[in-house]
Amino acid sequence: MKLFDTGANMLHQLADTINLMNPEDFVKPSNALSGATMGQHLRHTLEFFICLEEAYDNGTVNYDRRNRDVLMESDKFFALEVIARIEHFVRSQRHNKELTLEVDDEAKESACHIGTNYYRELVYNIEHAVHHMAIMKIGLREVAPYVTVPPDFGVAASTVRFRKETMATH
Repeated sequence: MKLFDTGANMLHQLADTINLMNPEDFVKPSNALSGATMGQHLRHTLEFFICLEEAYDNGTVNYDRRNRDVLMESDKFFALEVIARIEHFVRSQRHNKELTLEVDDEAKESACHIGTNYYRELVYNIEHAVHHMAIMKIGLREVAPYVTVPPDFGVAASTVRFRKETMATH
């Protein structure tokens, strides 16, 4: 199924880009991103995948209760190891399974439970990652202008297809 390749390739593209960054630029605040760093956006993105990985085993995914691992946002080499592990997970878990999406209320006093499945949550994680990659692309221009990203970095697959189709007809 192309979904697994799409997710793994996107993670690989993210790793390639982070790998090109100097470690000090990985943690440099970006004015364009209200002081956020590339490391913070990467950590946030990867933690959603980690939540899905854990849910694959326990049956419940809760993105609200993710563990915010500061090491992932401050050490690019550790973050690259996490990307490699997640990429392996995405490539190897091809069986769809029913999951429960748990969404906390504002006070974390109760949660709403919604039926979902692994494929649906993988699609969500891919789209969420693309969104953050687009934001990271803006920050990269400021904090690491020496890093060249592929033209489809942070661009939804549907937009990439549309652009190709449009170019083919003109």
